[in-house]
Amino acid sequence: MAYGDFSLAAVLDSFELVDRYDALFPTLQPIEPSPWLLETLNLGRSLALPGGSEKARSEFLIAPLLLELERQYGDRLAIYSGRNFEVDRDQGLTGECDFILGKGKTALLVRSPIFCLVEAKRDDVEAGIGQCAAQMVGAEAFNRSQGESLPQIFGCVTTGEVWQFLRLHQQQLTVDRDRYYLNPLNLVLGCLHHIIATQLQESAPHA
Repeated sequence: MAYGDFSLAAVLDSFELVDRYDALFPTLQPIEPSPWLLETLNLGRSLALPGGSEKARSEFLIAPLLLELERQYGDRLAIYSGRNFEVDRDQGLTGECDFILGKGKTALLVRSPIFCLVEAKRDDVEAGIGQCAAQMVGAEAFNRSQGESLPQIFGCVTTGEVWQFLRLHQQQLTVDRDRYYLNPLNLVLGCLHHIIATQLQESAPHA
């Protein structure tokens, strides 16, 4: 058993979570992209979307948005890509994660995870929610074992074009009732900046 084996029902049952659908960003502040990000995504779309693979979407659509965050937050935000994140093998909290964002500088091992991102397989966002939720449970358990007190963990399942956000707070898993899209880009960036700013407890910067 690993993160990718979990369905949403299995996560809820295994970890005694309660799920709900609600607005995660009721007062969302759009964040305008930098010229670099616009140029990069314009090129990336032409390479990733016409029948592109999951790897292509990751490289050309998802990674540039995360690099934009790193540009804004610098050493306060770590990006971990394709890392094995073993927390509790017996509970299935193990496996490779597409992307994890953590507090502080990027290190050899994942530290202080605050956000888990799952690339949707075969463009099926719904099917990726269980995997993402399991990684969020793993992140919460990891932080607790390290004495890191974070009240909530955020997550996202994305095709690169479609973005579905989640939040784990105590035993409640909230799936955002709204989905966001790469166009308009400023709303997706607003969601990502809101998450990072909330987790770092500071105001989101403007591009």
